[in-house]
Amino acid sequence: MNFTVLLFVSLFCGLILATEDSANTETEQTIESCFPDMCNLLKEFGALREKLGAVETRLKDSETQIQELKSKEKTVVVFSAATGGENTAIGPFDKDTTLVFRTVITNIGNGYNQFTGIFAAPVKGVYYFTFYHHAGGSHIVSLNLIKNNNPVVQTFDHRSSGDTADNGGNAVFLQLQQGDQVYVRLDTNTHVWGNDLVTTFSGFLVNQD
Repeated sequence: MNFTVLLFVSLFCGLILATEDSANTETEQTIESCFPDMCNLLKEFGALREKLGAVETRLKDSETQIQELKSKEKTVVVFSAATGGENTAIGPFDKDTTLVFRTVITNIGNGYNQFTGIFAAPVKGVYYFTFYHHAGGSHIVSLNLIKNNNPVVQTFDHRSSGDTADNGGNAVFLQLQQGDQVYVRLDTNTHVWGNDLVTTFSGFLVNQD
């Protein structure tokens, strides 16, 4: 290879190297010029993520507080009802009969059904029940407070020819599960007096579990 060719090759290689060095320098300058903006974006993104995290934490705390407040809300269940009727005897019947108290005085919580005479516990808890009767003395009076088909307490009065008016009642605390049924049963061949003022059935929630 002669000197002229060697000189040409050397100049060509030097040009390529110079071009590559120039390109690398421009790339480094571009990267250096872009990096500050990227850092700022990353910083802003990090700050935004922290703010979102704080908001999520506050939302979770608020939800927890709402749930706690809801759990502390007191459920009110109260009812009172009378048999109703035009001052006439209810019974005697030839079989045990659920006594229906059709005149509703109070029914907060809608636990009592005026068409069936049955109270169904809306929530689990301790309840207090009372039932009172008025009746004439010519027939026996026998009322049982029933929980889920099982007698719990009773009020009873014997037949009397001299005592023309009989009055009585009973009361009880009951631990009920949600849906448990409580009602008053008029026993076979017994009677009570019916109107809007006497012979009543009442109950209320004492403490919710």
